[in-house]
Amino acid sequence: MPLFPFTIFIVEDNAWYSELLAHKLAQNSDYVVRQFTSGRECLKHLSEETPNLITLDYSLPDGTGEQVLAQLRERLPEVPIIVISAQENVSTAVSMLKQGAYDYFVKDEETADRLWFSALKVREQQELRRENARLRQQVGQKFDPAQALIGSSTKIQELLTLIDKASRTNITVSLSGETGTGKELVAKAIHFKSMRRDQPFVALNVAAIPRELLESELFGHEKGAFSGAVNRRVGHFEQANGGTLFLDEIAELDPNLQAKLLRALQERELLRVGGSKPIPFDARLMVATHRDLSLEVKEGRFRQDLYYRMLGLPIVLPPLRERGHDVMLLADAFLREFCAQNTLPPLRFSEQARHKLLQYSFPGNVRELKAVVELAAVLAEGDVIQPKDLSLRNGVATESEPTGQESLREQVSRIVQQSLDANNGNILQVAHLLKIGKSTIYRMIQNNEVRVR
Repeated sequence: MPLFPFTIFIVEDNAWYSELLAHKLAQNSDYVVRQFTSGRECLKHLSEETPNLITLDYSLPDGTGEQVLAQLRERLPEVPIIVISAQENVSTAVSMLKQGAYDYFVKDEETADRLWFSALKVREQQELRRENARLRQQVGQKFDPAQALIGSSTKIQELLTLIDKASRTNITVSLSGETGTGKELVAKAIHFKSMRRDQPFVALNVAAIPRELLESELFGHEKGAFSGAVNRRVGHFEQANGGTLFLDEIAELDPNLQAKLLRALQERELLRVGGSKPIPFDARLMVATHRDLSLEVKEGRFRQDLYYRMLGLPIVLPPLRERGHDVMLLADAFLREFCAQNTLPPLRFSEQARHKLLQYSFPGNVRELKAVVELAAVLAEGDVIQPKDLSLRNGVATESEPTGQESLREQVSRIVQQSLDANNGNILQVAHLLKIGKSTIYRMIQNNEVRVR
């Protein structure tokens, strides 16, 4: 996750102690540390700079900790403030926390270290909030899967119905389907329609992380847990707390980690690598794979108990070749988006180009279609995309192509039936798409060559 500038204000009238805290924090070269000897000086500087974290001495020359905390809270209600005091009085600590302090430390030889770890935690939380704000901006504060998951086919409408049902509860969702069908997009759609929409959506591709690092990525690690673990790290489960954790390519999970994941899901708590204290979490789980998990279980590569724990609501995403005219709806949307992003004049597909796209099977599914459309927009001459601009793989048989084992009439019947299924039995629309007379389709229905389902 990319880091952003992190500014810390130290409000402390003891110059030696202020330098001690500043020296400790400055060991992180990304931190910007400002030191102030009074509350008044700190408040005055707020007009020039807003900090990410404030440490506040309880006893200052110009006011008590309660007074300065109240003024800072009024000016900066979202900024964490850690009160540092020589007083060990529990009632004082409770009072400060009730007034909105993020934490309360008693001055001793471990205070600087505790402040260091608190600063790391605050920074991770703020980075995560920024990342999720960026994500919400991309997908829209009110995520509308009907717009993101473009299509009018029966299969996509059934998918939208399942998304709506999945968003009403916290049931685990297991997504399956060929590579490129949009499994992460569906997971985001469910999250942003659910009650957790304002909490983090955290995604992790299990196959993209080396096995020796994956446990730390999932559960985090403690300082010194292994060589190179110089600081404590919060894992993806904790980052997703309150929100949704999406684990892609779950079938690639190492058997040893399968057991640890099962335990975490059963107990609703985790152990950081090198840690001994269980940490509770509240994250909704969604998983995805392009493999048949039931087959993986049968062949002994995936734990059966974990499979049933994660199965929840299974959602199978249809391949693009089964979605009929959705191909052109998606292609037109991708073309508009690419032209707008690259300040290109509006482009359109010629009829021949549209026919070529509709006849192709798209083994790479929606992801491949998007790549094909974007390249075509670059290659096109003028404002019309021609068939020669479409870089489709050679030699890929489509469901609409002859197989050598069917008669011409059987091939025509199959193509018409696929189009009828994809377009909800709309005969006029199918006739328009396939460039055949509607009377031909009616005759095929009468002869039981196709049927409206």
